[in-house]
Amino acid sequence: MKSPAAAGRPNQKARTRKHLLEATARLVKEGRNPSLEEIAAEALVSRATAYRYFPNLEALIVEAGLDIQMPEPSVLFENDQTVDPVARLVRADTAMHEEIVANEAALRCLLAHSLQRPRTATGADEPLVRQNRRTPLIDAALLPARKEFRPAALPTLRQALAFVIGTEAFLVGKDVLRITDEETLRVKRWAIRALVEAARKPA
Repeated sequence: MKSPAAAGRPNQKARTRKHLLEATARLVKEGRNPSLEEIAAEALVSRATAYRYFPNLEALIVEAGLDIQMPEPSVLFENDQTVDPVARLVRADTAMHEEIVANEAALRCLLAHSLQRPRTATGADEPLVRQNRRTPLIDAALLPARKEFRPAALPTLRQALAFVIGTEAFLVGKDVLRITDEETLRVKRWAIRALVEAARKPA
């Protein structure tokens, strides 16, 4: 069983990485062309830490531009009174899909950078190479209906939905299956509905 300290490391890494992205966005919004050292100072981390999370300045600036465009759960569901998990998950997926289509070239560049990062056998001491933007959306979508699901199935449902919602599913549709965006969305809707039904408690 993981110790509390070990369990908390991924969250700390995610926060550090997010702080670097937010610091970059702030500096760029001010009209500056910041160096990695300036971004590290703005994020209150060392230059070495910044380099651990991002291989170069280009990768950081590209992702920071994407990060501020991706939907935030609190904003996406702010006035949404729907409790149906399928409808809410479709809303989250649609919002992400629209941003992915609008920023396809930059996202492909981001994926290329992440694939170039070396990983250890366990990855335990390595910084995160990707920012997890989809799981917070999935959790927010499922929140009103959590009691509808079997407790043992809920963690697997969250993980399975992460395979369906996000950049990779878009690229499978476009590069592997060679289908249109509309057809990709249709297939993902089917998968979302099937996964939700599989995890629900028996009637």
